Amino acid sequence: MAETRERARTEVEDVDRSLYDFVKSEEGYERFADGLSPEIVEDISRRKDEPQWMLDLRLRSLQIYERTPMPANWGPSIEGLDMANISTYVTSGSKQADSWDEVPEDIKDTFERLGIPEAERTSLAGVGAQYDSELVYHNMREEVAEQGVVYSGIEEALHGPYEEMIREHFMRLVPPTDHKFAALHGAVWSGGSFVYVPAGVSLDFPLQSYFRLNAAGAGQFEHTLIIVEPGADLHFIEGCSAPKYNVANLHAGCVELFVGKGAHLRYSTIENWSKNMYNLNTKRCRVEEGGSIEWVSGSFGSHVSYLYPSSLLMGKGATCDFTGITFAGAGQDLDTGCKVHMAAPDCRATVSTKSISKGGGVSTFRSSVVVTPKAENARCTVSCQSLMLDDRSVSDTIPAMDVRCATAQVGHEATIGRISDDTVLYLMSRGIGEEEARGMVVNGFAEPVSKELPLEYAVEMNNLIKLEMEGAIG
Repeated sequence: MAETRERARTEVEDVDRSLYDFVKSEEGYERFADGLSPEIVEDISRRKDEPQWMLDLRLRSLQIYERTPMPANWGPSIEGLDMANISTYVTSGSKQADSWDEVPEDIKDTFERLGIPEAERTSLAGVGAQYDSELVYHNMREEVAEQGVVYSGIEEALHGPYEEMIREHFMRLVPPTDHKFAALHGAVWSGGSFVYVPAGVSLDFPLQSYFRLNAAGAGQFEHTLIIVEPGADLHFIEGCSAPKYNVANLHAGCVELFVGKGAHLRYSTIENWSKNMYNLNTKRCRVEEGGSIEWVSGSFGSHVSYLYPSSLLMGKGATCDFTGITFAGAGQDLDTGCKVHMAAPDCRATVSTKSISKGGGVSTFRSSVVVTPKAENARCTVSCQSLMLDDRSVSDTIPAMDVRCATAQVGHEATIGRISDDTVLYLMSRGIGEEEARGMVVNGFAEPVSKELPLEYAVEMNNLIKLEMEGAIG
């Protein structure tokens, strides 16, 4: 009996993820054959009626992918990912709508269950929703458009006056040569958003994109390109989820952010992929003089993650603030972190992360800080805290610092610990149950991150922690 009770306190067969794990039928959908070939790449480009330069980029990326080896001696194993069993393009065939009433019922029901229409009505300046490989909905408030802000599907923008701007910026921060999965993305990307904020324009409400991968054994490869001109201000929110299958799924999206002189961008993400997902996403930002980028990142899902948002501080006084939380449960190996590259005087960067691991989950935080000889008087602090909820879980911190300027100041601190029995006993002495007490400790640990998120995403993050914690710890 004691052994059974102990197991109930320390193990969970699976958490109730019914909000995210519901599956919609693929009947009537078009699905490309699994694997990669020039014919598949050409077919994706042809059906999108892309300009020749984009097709050339795709085919060049495919060649780079084929000759680039898989990552070796880096992070968790991705041997379970076989591109021969991944379909790179799945679509319902429905056209992109600008009204929820025009979205097909099964897709609309998916996003309504995830709370997207309600969020749009109450707190967002614009919303984009992607289902599998294509955008199914995109809309923006009229008063925002009147300020000259552009928020559309990137494929739509390719056929308008912003084509040259996209061509100038597309895969410039993340070239296909960056790594194997950047090359894969360049070959088969589909969907995503284009945002352009003119100089001096400040948005009062965020823009949001939500990505839902419904198909089993498929990949999602959206591309997000955001350009914030000098003196402008934007908050962009990204959310994603998928149901759980017993086959591998792949997410290899790409985010490129350009922050102009004196501009500000906050980029908030909650990644809630299912535990059969390989999340190999790439995010990178270039910041000019006096500009600032804020990353708020929550990583909860996927079987394996490689995720390291990067900030290139290229102008004098450019700044970066990175706040992140990772929750690795049973069957998860999440290798996350961030990179900061300082290449101008008076740059500032602050990195603060939290990681929680339970049920044998593995959480690894990596930070890479590079200070070039040009970065006089640069300042950077990196702080990472890890909480392990049992003796089967793993938490590691791997900092890398390359400082080549004598006037720069760079510091790193890391703490790894367990929930204090004294703290739990104190709370229990005040009439709080053991499970609730431990949950309070974990929520308090995560609170500095959740308070940085928009309200609905803070609620989602807290709900995800609650789901992972239910009956779970001892």
